[in-house]
Amino acid sequence: MLAFGLCLDEAYLLPGLVAVESLAGTLSPGQRRRAAIRVLTLDLSRQHGHLLAQVCARAGFGSFDLAWASPMAGALMPDDDYISVTAYLRFAFTEQFVGRPYLIYVDADTLPVDDITPPLHTLSGRLGLVVDEFNPAVGRGHALPGLAEDRPDLAGRPYFNGGMWWAPTRLLHAVRDGVVTALADGGRYIYHNDQDALNLWALQTGTPIATVEPRFNSYELGRFLERSNWVRRYTTRAPLDTRAGLLHYVGSRKPWHPTCPGTEGVRLWRAHAKATARTLLRLGDHSIPVPRWSARGRR
Repeated sequence: MLAFGLCLDEAYLLPGLVAVESLAGTLSPGQRRRAAIRVLTLDLSRQHGHLLAQVCARAGFGSFDLAWASPMAGALMPDDDYISVTAYLRFAFTEQFVGRPYLIYVDADTLPVDDITPPLHTLSGRLGLVVDEFNPAVGRGHALPGLAEDRPDLAGRPYFNGGMWWAPTRLLHAVRDGVVTALADGGRYIYHNDQDALNLWALQTGTPIATVEPRFNSYELGRFLERSNWVRRYTTRAPLDTRAGLLHYVGSRKPWHPTCPGTEGVRLWRAHAKATARTLLRLGDHSIPVPRWSARGRR
C-alpha cells in the first residue's frame, strides 16, 4: 500500500541508513513486509546501492528499488551551506517508480521514533505536510522572502517544511510540473531551495495541503539552545518533544558531526547509528566510516 522514499548521495549515505534502521523499529513485522523502500540518488556507487538493498531486506521491508536521477532544470540553490542539489530529487519520484498508492517521503537527517503512517488517513487526496516551526507563515522569518510584499493576499498563509511528505502517488506528476513552473516564475522568492519551490507551487496554484500534526516532523531544538535562545522567538516547547513521532535535525549542526553538541536528541540518533554500524559489520561492509563520538557531550 505504501512506500517510504529517501533521496541520498554518498555524503548522506550513513544518515540514510540510520533513518531506515530507525524506521524499521517503529513498524510491526507485517507492516515492514507490506512496505517498500524507494531511493533516488545522484551519485551512489553500485556497491552502496547493493548495500542499501541488503540493509532494507535485513530490516524486513518487502520491496526495495533504487534509481539514479538528476534534479530538474532550473533547480535553485541559494542556500547551499550544508544542502546539496540532491534535495531536489524529491520531485523526481513518479507513480511508476514508487509502485504503491502512497508515498511517505523522509529526509535523511531525520530519525523516526514512532509510527509515522497515521497521517495517510487524513489526506483525502491531498499532499500532507507539517507547518514549519521556525517559519510558520508567508512573511514571517525567511519564508519566501519578498512574496508577502508583492502578493499581500498571500501574507500569513501557512508555510510548510519540505522534509516530510505524505502523498498519494497520483499527485507526484502535478507536484513536479508545478514546482518547475514555480521556479521559472518565482525564482526571486526562493531562499530555502526546494522547500520554497514546493510552497510557492501550492500558493500560486491554490492547491490545498493537508496540515499534519507537528509531532510527525518535530525539530530537535537542543543543538540550537546550546548556542543561544533564538529559537525561543518561535517556540516554547521542550528541546526534545516526548510526543514526537519523528525527530528532524534541521540546520547545519548534524548529529553525525563530531562537533555537534551531545544533546539528548543527538545521543538518541548516535545510538541508532551504532546499531546501524553493527548491521553493516554483520554484512561484511567496511566502506562507510562511522565517526567515533566523544563522551564529552554526555550529560
